[in-house]
Amino acid sequence: MRQLISRSRVAISQFIYKGILLAVTILFCVGVGVAMANMYRLSSSLIESQALQNATLYAQAIKEARTLYSSDIITPLNTAEVINFTHDYNPTKVTVPVPATFLIELGKNLTKKNPQVSLRLYSDYPFPWRREEGGVRDDFERQAITYLTKNPTKNFFRVDNFRGKPAFRYAEGDILSSSCVNCHNTHRDSPKTDWKVGDLRGILEITQPLDTLTENTQSELKNLFLLLVGLSFLGVTGLILAISRLRQNAKQLEQRVRERTAQLQETNVELLKEQEKSDRLLLNILPESIAARLKDGQSSIADGFAEVTILFADIVGFTVLSAQRSPEELLDFLNEIFSAFDSLTEKYGLEKIKTIGDAYMVVGGLPNPSTNHAESIAEMALDMQEELAKFNAKHHAGINIRIGINTGPAIAGVIGTKKFIYDLWGDAVNTASRMESHGIAGEIQVTQSTYDILQNKYLFKDRGIIHVKGKGDMNTYLLAGRLASALSV
Repeated sequence: MRQLISRSRVAISQFIYKGILLAVTILFCVGVGVAMANMYRLSSSLIESQALQNATLYAQAIKEARTLYSSDIITPLNTAEVINFTHDYNPTKVTVPVPATFLIELGKNLTKKNPQVSLRLYSDYPFPWRREEGGVRDDFERQAITYLTKNPTKNFFRVDNFRGKPAFRYAEGDILSSSCVNCHNTHRDSPKTDWKVGDLRGILEITQPLDTLTENTQSELKNLFLLLVGLSFLGVTGLILAISRLRQNAKQLEQRVRERTAQLQETNVELLKEQEKSDRLLLNILPESIAARLKDGQSSIADGFAEVTILFADIVGFTVLSAQRSPEELLDFLNEIFSAFDSLTEKYGLEKIKTIGDAYMVVGGLPNPSTNHAESIAEMALDMQEELAKFNAKHHAGINIRIGINTGPAIAGVIGTKKFIYDLWGDAVNTASRMESHGIAGEIQVTQSTYDILQNKYLFKDRGIIHVKGKGDMNTYLLAGRLASALSV
């Protein structure tokens, strides 16, 4: 059974260990997957954020340049009649481009310098000479004009497919300033003549292909991802090593616990054996109920009994026998006789009190009161005679027994603190002792009180009046046998 339990524990431990490793592996894989998903999301967010930042800076720079050009150059020079301001700007002629044309030319030059960026200015109201180039071309531009017309101070952007490649398209409103309103309203070819300051004149769009930006961002994120994977692998490896170490420590601890448990079990077995020995010794000295009360902590035990029957027996001729036998043989004989008496005591539910030399004392009716204590003592007395007859026949001995019985009240209790003894006190005890000492060898002498209880169940002989030391004259009887009609005890 222990081996089965031990194997079960080992199997459970291995199962838990494998389960932990599997869980760690699954968590590692899930973590890598989540990290990859987050990296992808972060990559897209970073690319879009970087593109938006670049487009915003480009737009701000271009608009600031146009604003500076318009307010600080065009306005002061506009009063000079020798200066020719035109939309049809030609660097070879002595002309100055209007602000819109300046903005378009600036965008073309920036695109030449940086092919990765495309700048475009378009409107719902292009001048006639710019209808083809400056009008709306695709869905993004239509949505941008619709949105920015309602929200001229905001911007409109998204990642779109531009010229067959993914690109970031950014649109921002071109708001009319005070320096431009008069020109747009008075020009003979103007498509609209009621412009006001703050109106949305057109859209400035900046388009950035995302190939290079995506490649650079993903390269950096890939390096970061590999670093995280490496750190995660090292962490998982360390965790597995720590779990393995803990498992080894657990095995060692479990082994020590098993060894300690085995030692404790052995100790407990020895303690139980010693306890059993102690209990047996205690029960050899005290009645079971009295021993239980002592173990429960009662230090003083004394009980009064209204009626018990006491028997004293003395072996007659034992002194002569002791002169003929060795001490060892004599002790064996006495042990054989008293062991037979002990069996009778147990048979009839009586309580052996003590032996003094070759004398034997037993009582009925305590420590547990009973109604047939006198009958039980009578039965034992008759059987004691039979046991002694068997002993004489076996060993060719000529010893005899003298028995005295009395019934009456008594006090029983435990005396002593180290060597316990359960004993009786009272006049009834003394009278029973006198019945034995004043008795006849081979006979069972009983008092009047015992006779009154047993007279209808046993045969008696009236011995008559005898003088008893310390008691005076007493009428006693000799128990001769059982009546044929008597009930068995």
